[in-house]
Amino acid sequence: MTMEHGWQKLKAMTNGKSFRIVKVHIPEDGITIEGDFQLPPLGELNFEDQIFVAAFVKTHGSIKQMEAIFGISYPTVKSRLNAIASRLDIVDVKVDVTDSVSSILDKLEQGDIDVSQALQEMR
Repeated sequence: MTMEHGWQKLKAMTNGKSFRIVKVHIPEDGITIEGDFQLPPLGELNFEDQIFVAAFVKTHGSIKQMEAIFGISYPTVKSRLNAIASRLDIVDVKVDVTDSVSSILDKLEQGDIDVSQALQEMR
């Protein structure tokens, strides 16, 4: 069972039901750890969402590149990221950016406006 597919195989075996790992054995080192271990939060995502998150990280958060890689629109990328983020309770992120500034940045990212227009709208 390879690491990149291991969690997915385990999830398939349990039909997507929640499970816990109670024993980990590393034969090469003769180490056995017993306890009650949960999957990491990213491991709880389905394989497609894990690939999506990995691509987002590898593109340094470029939504434009995500559009090109997956052949989807800007709103679809944002929607999918929001859906994935809602399932990840890893950290509590509070954004201090107002909706209007966020909207301007979205338009800039989409290429609807250039930097000078964005700066002018923010004033």
